[in-house]
Amino acid sequence: MNQAENPASVSAQEPETSSPEVDNGTEPAQVQEDSASEGIDPSSEPPSETPDPAAHQADVAQAALLAEVLASKELELDSIKQSYEEVKAQYQRLGADFDNFRKRTQKEKGELEDQTKCKTLQELLPVVDNFERARSQIKPQNEGEMTIHKSYQSVYKQLVDCLKRIGVSPMRAEGKEFDPNLHEAVMREATSEYAEGTVTEELMRGYLLNDRVLRHAMVKVAAAPEDEPALPVEDATEQTNEPEAEESES
Repeated sequence: MNQAENPASVSAQEPETSSPEVDNGTEPAQVQEDSASEGIDPSSEPPSETPDPAAHQADVAQAALLAEVLASKELELDSIKQSYEEVKAQYQRLGADFDNFRKRTQKEKGELEDQTKCKTLQELLPVVDNFERARSQIKPQNEGEMTIHKSYQSVYKQLVDCLKRIGVSPMRAEGKEFDPNLHEAVMREATSEYAEGTVTEELMRGYLLNDRVLRHAMVKVAAAPEDEPALPVEDATEQTNEPEAEESES
């Protein structure tokens, strides 16, 4: 009995031993199901897409429109840049013109101030000359005259100090070489004491306002000494005949 049951049990167990074969047959199907669930068909290639002519034409038209808009914007940008450069150049010219106007105005203002100052000071210089003449010519004889002399000399000193603060300074021309920019020659004197062209005497003092001539100095200028003038012909013949007459008398 045990031996008869064993074949039956073996035959009954055969499906269990063949189950791996069934599993091998079902595994690809399971993979296919999994692939299908993921939306991928491993047994088939993706179908080739055919281009849509209408969509292609729409893309071309849109690209052409964008290129046209871009070109228009570039032209607009170039125009704006050109306008900017023109406005910038105008602004720079305006700034340069204003700067030149400011400098010219300041220069003219300074020149006008100098001219007004010079004209006023030139009117005061004769007063200074009169004070200097009085100081050199008037000799006080008593105490009262000395008091008066000191009083107007103090006024003279105050006037000279005021002129110095403004920038007025006297020239020292005597003994210097004649300079037409500073001196005015009113006399020429032949002399061997000074070199030709040297100022020998200052007749009227000149003044400077800073570096500007306020009044030219009136001066006497040295000239080369002249040779003794030649005698006339008649005088020369008379002098040559005098020794002969003396010899005949002797």
